Amino acid sequence: MTSLPPQSSPGPSPQPTPPSSLSRIRIGSAPDSWGVWFPDDPQQVPWQRFLDEVSASGYEWIELGPYGYLPTDPAVLKEETERRGLTVSAGTVFTGLHRGPEVWESTWAHVSDIAALTQAMGAEHLVVIPAFWRDDKTGAVLEDSTLTPAQWRQLTTQTERLAHEVRERYGLSIVVHPHADTHIDSEENVTRFLDATDSSLVSLCLDTGHYAYCGGDSVKLIETYGERIGYLHLKQVDPLVLAEVRANEVPFGPAVARGVMCEPPSGVPALEPVLAAAQRLGVDLFAIVEQDMYPCPPDKPLPIAQRTRAFLRSCGA
Repeated sequence: MTSLPPQSSPGPSPQPTPPSSLSRIRIGSAPDSWGVWFPDDPQQVPWQRFLDEVSASGYEWIELGPYGYLPTDPAVLKEETERRGLTVSAGTVFTGLHRGPEVWESTWAHVSDIAALTQAMGAEHLVVIPAFWRDDKTGAVLEDSTLTPAQWRQLTTQTERLAHEVRERYGLSIVVHPHADTHIDSEENVTRFLDATDSSLVSLCLDTGHYAYCGGDSVKLIETYGERIGYLHLKQVDPLVLAEVRANEVPFGPAVARGVMCEPPSGVPALEPVLAAAQRLGVDLFAIVEQDMYPCPPDKPLPIAQRTRAFLRSCGA
């Protein structure tokens, strides 16, 4: 009688493939994700609480936020961040450079203080946000939403001047942030700006939420203008709220109060393809989470930040 060969025992069940490591992406967060829009506002959490909670959420990198919210004395700020395991990735400035040389002195006075603190904290980037044509808090119209050709020339030439001065004096690279309710917003205006500025001086801070808010495709922008992507802000929009905002021409500030910027991964754009496209650029990039929330209850940001950090880890970041 021929014996049957022993049956091989079944091997272990196949395990899901882990997400590929986003080894070139450095994840952080910002005061914006804690509802902080202004240096001092009674609706915002104290800066000590922001630092405690951003650290507790598992982030290691932060931005300075509005100048004057965090301590402006570098020695104090270094002590406060280092004991929480935090490092500054960038400072942020607001500019109205399309208005021409006459605003240069006031712009530089604003920029230089922030650039000095950014440099002192060991960061290498300065996020530059163009002036709002509509007030970000009240929604009041401040100027025309469309620039003239002359204003476009001033915007591009003065931005290059700013980039040169910031690099020469402070060793920082500027990254210009397309933003809703500014003149650098849609795909058309972003590409026009990039095509008109020197790539050796001016890079982009691609904010995925603002770009989607204004109808842009972040993955397409990364794949088309990859050499100009110097920094990322990770954000999503709620498509249902956005449709209502667009239909009713709601200004950005009130739109945020309605919840147009939502917790990942419930909105658009999907962040996994954005991060994968950024990784394929083969350069080190900061990807700073910014969920616009103003105003918001003080206990709301921390659990969102913790869930968002866990979600980004599941993406490999």
